[in-house]
Amino acid sequence: MEIEIATIGGYEEVGRQMTAVRAGDDIVIFDMGLNLSKVLIHDNIRTEGMHSLDLIDMDAIPDDRVMSDLEGDVQAIVPTHGHLDHIGAISKLAHRYDAPIVATPFTLELVRDELDDEQKFGSDNDLIEMEAGETMSIGDSDEIDLEFVNVTHSIIQAINPVLHTPEGAVVYGLDKRMDHTPVIGDPIDMERFREIGREGVLCYIEDCTNANKKGRTPSESVAREHLRDVLYSMEDYDGGIVATTFSSHIARVKSLIEFARDIDRQPILLGRSMEGYSGTAKRLDVDFPSDVEMVGYRQSIEQTLGRIMNEGKENFLPVVTGHQGEPRAMLTRMARGETPYELDEGDKVVFSARVIPEPTNEGQRYQAEKLLGMQGARIYDDIHVSGHLCQEGHYEMLDALQPENIIPAHQNMSGFSGYVDLASSQGYTLGRDLHTTRNGNIIELV
Repeated sequence: MEIEIATIGGYEEVGRQMTAVRAGDDIVIFDMGLNLSKVLIHDNIRTEGMHSLDLIDMDAIPDDRVMSDLEGDVQAIVPTHGHLDHIGAISKLAHRYDAPIVATPFTLELVRDELDDEQKFGSDNDLIEMEAGETMSIGDSDEIDLEFVNVTHSIIQAINPVLHTPEGAVVYGLDKRMDHTPVIGDPIDMERFREIGREGVLCYIEDCTNANKKGRTPSESVAREHLRDVLYSMEDYDGGIVATTFSSHIARVKSLIEFARDIDRQPILLGRSMEGYSGTAKRLDVDFPSDVEMVGYRQSIEQTLGRIMNEGKENFLPVVTGHQGEPRAMLTRMARGETPYELDEGDKVVFSARVIPEPTNEGQRYQAEKLLGMQGARIYDDIHVSGHLCQEGHYEMLDALQPENIIPAHQNMSGFSGYVDLASSQGYTLGRDLHTTRNGNIIELV
């Protein structure tokens, strides 16, 4: 059976992920993501009303025209988790394929929201829920199966999909860390990865985000304890405390809610995306506080901030959007003095996130922090752990899977360098069984 990998997006940058695997006459697409930096650099852009071709020209979504070079039928579109760099282009591209979208329940709800918000294209794709640990047949031959293996990342219900073929498994290994003590959900299923390795892995497609970093990525429980220590140290402070983190990081938001209550402050989630992600977790009965106040719309947020000022900042802990300094996010608007919430000298601002290492984000975050400092705020930053493997995790995955071929992803060429060195030290050879590639290429494996 012929096996081809189309590296469509995410092989020259971090973002706009999209990969297609052809096994015989059947094709499975993994991820359809957005490159956020290409959108954020423009003021007041709204992707919902834009045409896909315009977004492709901006390098904001994958250029999927290479799909016409694959001889076969798309049988499934599989987003691995709910981050926008993996699902943000589904509303623009999925309607081109007569195939269902298959994902875990939380991811599928976020996909449904993306499709509901879309203003340019309609979608008739079926939406199919599949849990980690489950398998479904692909195509009519009974020779190809799709399996979801549970992984841990900075969003809940992330999976690594595995396409089982007669020639061996293709493991799409993006976006995970080896977390054996997660705050929400089950640990990474390394036992299953080792079993798949013994069964035979034809190709492993790997996320290289932290491949240049030594050591291992800490567990989310480490970030939770760091956050607990920081917030408990503020227990006797009688001024304002504001916290920000990734809206999609449900485990981190849960920790912020719990520790706010421990120091006798009422947590309130503020911002459209904060309400969206946490509201979805609440609806799906995830292990998440069900009684927290969430406010998403601008007018309601203004009213809530006014209430906080009237009742006393010392009684509340707003958890807001804006951890990257996004110009329209809540924290940036607070820093510019555009909300009823007034920052005073000595007030605390907790960044439970790191700056995404990309020039647009770095510039916006720098500006936001300077504006906060001008109002007298004290900043606590880097209360975070990455969602991606560092070098020791990569070694462990290669040892578990023993793949015949490796394709580095989720970086640019310079970002691949650490992983190329790492894989080379394990006996792989660039150009033979270690394939660095670019967007729009097709790699023939069998």
